[in-house]
Amino acid sequence: MTHRATFDAAFARCPLIAILRGLHPEEAVDVGEALVDAGFGLIEVPLNSPSPLKSIALLAQALAGRAMVGAGTVLDAQAVEDVAGAGGSLIISPNCDQGVIAEACRRELIAIPGIATPTEAFAALSAGAAALKLFPAESSSPAVVGAMLAVLPRGTRILPVGGIAPETMGPWLAKGAAGFGLGSALYRPGMTAAEAGANARGFQHALRQHSRIT
Repeated sequence: MTHRATFDAAFARCPLIAILRGLHPEEAVDVGEALVDAGFGLIEVPLNSPSPLKSIALLAQALAGRAMVGAGTVLDAQAVEDVAGAGGSLIISPNCDQGVIAEACRRELIAIPGIATPTEAFAALSAGAAALKLFPAESSSPAVVGAMLAVLPRGTRILPVGGIAPETMGPWLAKGAAGFGLGSALYRPGMTAAEAGANARGFQHALRQHSRIT
C-alpha cells in the first residue's frame, strides 16, 4: 500500500493528528502506544523537540502497520530527507514552502503544509499537498474554513491547528473542517503516557459527539 493510501485510510478512521512537541525519545514508544490504544493513527514529532529523529525512528518501528509517524516544523528539503531516513512518512510544516512539498512528493511522502489564505491553499494543492494545515487557527475562524472550501477543489481537507480543545471542535466541523492537529491540549512535555491516552480518548469522544450533531 502506498503512503497516500495508508494516510487516506488512517485519516478516515481518525482525522486527528497528535502533535507531540517536546517529546523525549525515552518516552516516545509509551506515549505512542497510548495514543494508538485510544484510536489515533497519525502522529507528528515536531523537529524542534529533543532528538526528534530518534523519537520518529522509535515510533515508526514500534507502531509499524498501526500508525503513520512523521515530523512537524519541517522547514526545508534537507529536513524532509532526514525524516525519511528516520522512517517518517508525514511531512508537516507551519508554512507553505514549495520546496518542502516537492521533496516530500518526490519521495512519495505525505505533505501537509501550513496555510492561512486561499492563495497559499491553492499553491499547496498544486504542489501536491495531501491536506492543508490551517495555522494558526487562533488567528482564523470557522467562517474562514467555510469560505475557503467554497472555492477549493471538492474533497480538500483543511485541518485547523492551534488552540484546539474538545469543546471547540464543533464550530470548525460545522463549517467543513476535515480534522485537526492537536497540540498541548493532547500532550505537553512531562505528561505521562496514561495522561496523553486519557486526553486522546476525550478528543475521540468529542469528535464523535460533534460529528453526530453536524
